[in-house]
Amino acid sequence: MNLANNQHPSNPLNLKDKTLYINREFSLIQFNRRVLEEATNLSHPLLERVKFLSIFVSNVDEFMMIRVSGLLRQIYDGVLERPPDGLTPTEQIQKILEAIIPLQAEACQCWGMDLKPALEKEGIFIHKCKDVEPGLQEYLRKYFEKQTFPILTPLTFDGAHPFPFISNLSLNLAVVINHPTRGQVFSRVKVPTGTLARFIRIPNDLMIPLAKNPEHHYVTLEDVIASNIEMLFPGMEIKGTYVFRVTRDADIEIEEDEAADLLTAIESRVGQRRIGTPSRIEVTAAMPEWIRDLLSTKLRLMPTQIYISPSGLIGMNDLMELIDIDRPDLKNVPFRVSVPACLAKDSLPAAISSNDLLLYHPYDSFGTVVEFVQQAAHDPNVLAIKQTLYRSGKNSPIVHALIEACEEGKSVTVLIELKARFDEVNNIEWARVLERAGAHVIYGVAGLKVHAKMCMVVRRERNKLRIYTHMGTGNYNAATACIYADLSMFTCDPDIGADIADLFNALTGYSKKISYRKLLVSYGTMGMMREDLIAKINREIERQKIHGDGYLAFKLNALVDTECIIALYRASQAGVKIDLVVRGVCCLRPEVPGVSENIRVISIVGRFLEHTRVYYFRNGGDEEVLLGSADLMTRNLSRRVEILFPVENPYLRNMIIHTILETHIKDTVQAQLLHSDGSYEKVLPAEGEEPLDSQKWMMEHCGIWHDY
Repeated sequence: MNLANNQHPSNPLNLKDKTLYINREFSLIQFNRRVLEEATNLSHPLLERVKFLSIFVSNVDEFMMIRVSGLLRQIYDGVLERPPDGLTPTEQIQKILEAIIPLQAEACQCWGMDLKPALEKEGIFIHKCKDVEPGLQEYLRKYFEKQTFPILTPLTFDGAHPFPFISNLSLNLAVVINHPTRGQVFSRVKVPTGTLARFIRIPNDLMIPLAKNPEHHYVTLEDVIASNIEMLFPGMEIKGTYVFRVTRDADIEIEEDEAADLLTAIESRVGQRRIGTPSRIEVTAAMPEWIRDLLSTKLRLMPTQIYISPSGLIGMNDLMELIDIDRPDLKNVPFRVSVPACLAKDSLPAAISSNDLLLYHPYDSFGTVVEFVQQAAHDPNVLAIKQTLYRSGKNSPIVHALIEACEEGKSVTVLIELKARFDEVNNIEWARVLERAGAHVIYGVAGLKVHAKMCMVVRRERNKLRIYTHMGTGNYNAATACIYADLSMFTCDPDIGADIADLFNALTGYSKKISYRKLLVSYGTMGMMREDLIAKINREIERQKIHGDGYLAFKLNALVDTECIIALYRASQAGVKIDLVVRGVCCLRPEVPGVSENIRVISIVGRFLEHTRVYYFRNGGDEEVLLGSADLMTRNLSRRVEILFPVENPYLRNMIIHTILETHIKDTVQAQLLHSDGSYEKVLPAEGEEPLDSQKWMMEHCGIWHDY
């Protein structure tokens, strides 16, 4: 496959040469390949491997809904602008198909040939209705009559009935009926997976005769419907039922300049996800060709947009339901999270007043962050709380604490980013709840997404006002904080507090401020974050020229921005050693002679989602560490509001550099090395060296960054 454009540039001094850049879509496919590999990794417990397969399928769904649909839109609209690697949208689509189809086939094989048999050995069965004994079939028929039949609506397609609308990612049955006068006709039945569980548990007492271990037996909802389909078409001859699923464009566009009310505009557009232009249809191998042709014709899809599933289980993202099975022996062993020891004797404000406080989630409890807002809500000396919320989750303890603060008479300001993709509905609900509680709610900034993660608490102390701030690399979401690896910091540094206050004023009012005391801020075209970061890279280049000890180490989710990549190439050409830990998309091509041979790029995919953004500059021993919300992507640096904040406490800075960052860089268990052709290879320990799993090491040593 040539999507990586793996040839070397003819002129290595031209750092914009298209052959120096890995295609973004190819890189994203490679990331999803690494996720799928974790589903086959025998070092993970069995149900964790099932979870990785579910995540892989969900990731591919999003890839088709957003990235592929975006390319199709470019083709339809005649967009000619190319990415740095030079591929046209049509070329990218072709290369994506070459890569994604075999990858999906691998996923099906992983389920059918590996995970499903392994589950059966552990007493977890997913049966076909036709294979169970007659008594159990009668039970399933009654279940269908009482729990499913009233919900279903068959929609027939013929001369008198239009082709039914098929919503995004809905699971469907194509029912072929032998009509006495019209011959074979097609009817569609939507499987109500949004209403009912996909995997139906069979009661243990019914399964005792069938197996020695009767604890976990399931059938799928679509199989139950298909096995009783004649009840929906009484008196008709059913020739067959076939499962299929349609993926549609889900990247909604908001015309903010034309919207009188942003909340209403977003609310109205979110519903359009279900009706976007189709980008893919998934069918089973058993589906007759004439039905495939009918579906592709009516949905206006090309033959290359039809994905045939050999496993028969379409929509394997629903396998996440199986994670709730009560089999702790098949899941990751829980570990004890850390809470800073100083909080045992001091309140949070007192502890933060003494020293900046660093947390590394999930190794550190997110409860400390929740407690920060809860204490502020009930502290009589707290006058105001200001908070950004991007993805807060359902039943958010942070939001409940902010509501309590309103009830306590505090001034509460919350900026909720309504444009956070796939969280719009949840954020709209929280915005209305907070408004009813009396909070000042801002929905975002026109033309930008507010992605910065920050909270400030204004407290009266000795007749003066003091600002306590919390900033982080991850969302204020208690649920995802258990599985996302993120760094965050509490401080009452007056300059940072003043910067955060100024930024909130810019978000809630009007401001042309572009320079801040200590924060690096991206504020659309007014932000200086890209320029500031490149200036620090250039500083390292000058240091290398004079002293020969230049070094950079970044840990981030994505590296796409061309200007930043060029700056890193220039640093490499100057001899600066660079370590990059990039979990997902990386468009920088390492190991290119004369350009990037001093750059090493690894990716870590493991038990936790690596989500931290750390920017380290050796700076001749006057070391500098920045943490924050921003990846090196054009959208982060040009179309979002982001912050990077310095870690100035020498102990904490040293712990981040030499304990956290270095440990991840040295990983030899979960890390994979990026090569110049865009492929990845497992990093192995040197001969005689003990393997190092950085996430496992963090679990075993969590909290040591607090001991000062």
